Amino acid sequence: MTRPIHPAVRVGHIHLKVADLERAIGFYSGVLGFEVSQRYGTQAAFLAAGDYHHHIGLNTWDSAGGTPPASGHTGLYHSAFLYPDRASLGDAIKRVLAAGIELDGAADHGVSEAVYLRDPDGNGVELYRDKPMSDWPRGAHGTLQMGNARLDLQALIDQAGAE
Repeated sequence: MTRPIHPAVRVGHIHLKVADLERAIGFYSGVLGFEVSQRYGTQAAFLAAGDYHHHIGLNTWDSAGGTPPASGHTGLYHSAFLYPDRASLGDAIKRVLAAGIELDGAADHGVSEAVYLRDPDGNGVELYRDKPMSDWPRGAHGTLQMGNARLDLQALIDQAGAE
């Protein structure tokens, strides 16, 4: 039997091929608020929240002017960005809607609250916050019972303005 991975392992960053670097920076920095931590001319940029080296890499090395992958093909389903609380998730939703970006969906999964959208290159993006582990729904034997219930977006947006 294979040993489980160390529980402290985390996903460190994503690196995306994009068609237009400035447009991608406009979304990830201008809309979501990540800061550019480093640029490689007109071909690549690295963005972060806070003082981390980067959470997002963007490049046009093999994809400048490219098109999104066709539906029905393998590839990235979505990248997910974890927000620390409801207020900051609500603020992110306000930014997205103010930029005129449509949501693909929203759900209360029992363990988290999430919204789904697409970046300018058609990549799926999830913005979410985890609920406290003590509130996660569990079955009779302690197994997680995640769901897909309606998420009250307005309540999240209202909470962003209240704090």
